[in-house]
Amino acid sequence: MRTTTVDLTADTPAGAAARRTTAWTAGGLAAAAAVTSGLLAPTDAAQGQAQRLMYVHVPAAWVAYLAFTVVLAASLAHLIRGDLRWDRYARAGAEIGVALTAVALASGAYWGHLVWGTWWAWDPRLVSTALLLLTYAGYLALRRAAAERTGRDGADRTAAVLGVAGFLLVPVVHFSVVWWRSLHQPATVLAPERPPIDARMGLALLLAVAAASVAALCVLLYRVVRLSRRHGPDPATSASRRREPARVG
Repeated sequence: MRTTTVDLTADTPAGAAARRTTAWTAGGLAAAAAVTSGLLAPTDAAQGQAQRLMYVHVPAAWVAYLAFTVVLAASLAHLIRGDLRWDRYARAGAEIGVALTAVALASGAYWGHLVWGTWWAWDPRLVSTALLLLTYAGYLALRRAAAERTGRDGADRTAAVLGVAGFLLVPVVHFSVVWWRSLHQPATVLAPERPPIDARMGLALLLAVAAASVAALCVLLYRVVRLSRRHGPDPATSASRRREPARVG
């Protein structure tokens, strides 16, 4: 049986239908996560209701990691192949990653206010996360400056290099609670021993992470399509396609 695949970033009816399906899937997962975290998951004995911020804070942080992984892979692909399609993925991934890192910092600050009694502490996790946010905000600002300098909103190799180098901060952020003395709690779901979390809390957290991941994928796809509409096809790609011999049959 012959199978077909749909390009999720194709500006076609099939691509649009696939993106709508992705959006509905994200909505369904978000509804399930909201019900599970609000009704099924118990209240934490030590932190009280403040613990429920975990269902926003952790998914935002984890999906930000994924978004910056997209920036890394797409920037490398663009530097190697010079294809503007990869540059659009890098830009969209950075925009998503910056937004979610800001959400993670804001929700973490509010949690710290409720539990630690302070909005900010010079904690390795907090400081490294702030540096991560500033690095990729600088990446987007560098892209904007390059666009204003050249008069076109396209790729800039310096920005692509920064997109690759900036990813070095991601493992620093993640392992900061292991490498240095930190107020931030250590890993919960990925703890070396048995995860110190109630199974109902774990289910709610996994659903929240899944919902955030699919929602971020949906935003990435729509953003790439929008950028493709704005800038048109990559001239290098179009030229190579024109040079290809016609196929019969």
